[in-house]
Amino acid sequence: MSSADRQVGPAVLFICTGNICRSPAAEFLLRAGLGADAGIDVTSAGLRARVGQPMAPPMAALLRARGVDQTGFQARQFLPSLVTPATMVLTMTVDQRVAVVSRAPTAVRRTFTLREFAALALLSGPPEGRRPADRLTELVVAVPRARARRVPGLDDDIEDPFGRPAEAHARALTLVAAAVKDILSLLVHVGSDAPCSPAPTPTTAFG
Repeated sequence: MSSADRQVGPAVLFICTGNICRSPAAEFLLRAGLGADAGIDVTSAGLRARVGQPMAPPMAALLRARGVDQTGFQARQFLPSLVTPATMVLTMTVDQRVAVVSRAPTAVRRTFTLREFAALALLSGPPEGRRPADRLTELVVAVPRARARRVPGLDDDIEDPFGRPAEAHARALTLVAAAVKDILSLLVHVGSDAPCSPAPTPTTAFG
């Protein structure tokens, strides 16, 4: 049975280049922040994925330091068919958004960069749904309407850290985590010790 067959609620698809640094970091952070009973399917893929590879060791180490386990992760290639069940598609750069929409034009209104979506979601204000899944569905409708209220020309890209020093991975994760935390603040109650907050040890990741 495919993930699409199992899916019963809204779904978030994160996209980056290799699917071993930024998009899986976003996937695991969002999933950890939502918890197991949120009713939201969270996955990721890469436009030029290093298919079958685990997360890049520097990024994996940073996530472990936040108490986030990525055991069993394997990178997978982006396919237009992955977009069909996705309630929203979040990329790491503007160019990646363009690439996704060029391959899956029907997703244009539900594809954003991660940082853009987080900023627009905050502008949209708290959704009224009682469950995280309901709130996410509301946000996907509300966020495009907030575009006119955001200052144009902002840099929404999260630079690819692959093959670069650990500091580059840390910078990328800081940006990913900040955006994911903003999204979580509208979906669930997120404390300062959530995994999207800087945490020096796994024991403090969830408080």
